[in-house]
Amino acid sequence: MAALAAAALLLTAGCDAREAYENSFSLGFPDPVTEEGANIYDLWLGSVAAAAAVGVFVLGLILWACVRYRKRSEELPRQVRYNLPIEVLYTVVPLVVVSVLFYYTAVSQNFVNEESDDPDVTIQVIGFQWNWQFVHDDGDAETADPRITGIPGQPAELVIPVDSKVRFEQTSNDVIHSFYVPKFLFKRDVIPGNQRNSFEITVREEGRYIGRCAELCGEKHDRMNFYVNVVSQEEYDSYLAEQYERVEQQGDFASNPEEQAASANLGNEDELMNEEGEE
Repeated sequence: MAALAAAALLLTAGCDAREAYENSFSLGFPDPVTEEGANIYDLWLGSVAAAAAVGVFVLGLILWACVRYRKRSEELPRQVRYNLPIEVLYTVVPLVVVSVLFYYTAVSQNFVNEESDDPDVTIQVIGFQWNWQFVHDDGDAETADPRITGIPGQPAELVIPVDSKVRFEQTSNDVIHSFYVPKFLFKRDVIPGNQRNSFEITVREEGRYIGRCAELCGEKHDRMNFYVNVVSQEEYDSYLAEQYERVEQQGDFASNPEEQAASANLGNEDELMNEEGEE
């Protein structure tokens, strides 16, 4: 117990209450940059704190029982078949703990899965072996939308505005992938066929965040990285205008992501394999 107290004191030295709480129970969780991630982060901290409290309590009971009922003589202790109050206690208390954790988990899950009627930005996410395509969907069926497609050795770069509600609508052209950005504290499977998963996030901090495929999807699964660049609204508007201008000038030459990746990267696969061989 003294060691636990000393460890907690070392972790919380020089911190305010919130920092001390996070330092004690985050256990390496990355700091979230989205509103939804912050909610998940708080759920994680609370769950770890509850587990730590239960663990310390149980450990204390075990040590107390070891000391209190240690062998003192050769005399056989009084034998007790049952203790009804204790049995009721160790049945009810775990049920209460699990019920409280279930409640807060359900509340957090509902918050994270909530979607608005009119998001600020809609991004179509298409996973394919082995990269990503992002489509900026303006909702106008008559207008060609900008498509950002990753190629081997050059991950797709998605740009979204900060402090805006962004909806991701996902589909796959082949196998199951999983859209995962560690700093968002969120991932969701990208499923082929008619199943289209979707979710919304609001990023609170500008920056460049790496994303990955979190589902083993084949031979080159490890290459399915991408980047999410979160910029100000002015920068995003300027970027989107440039992308629409590019589409008007060049045309949407390949809506299929595999075709676009192949046409933009003809012969690059051999170069990449050579580089890997040299390494």
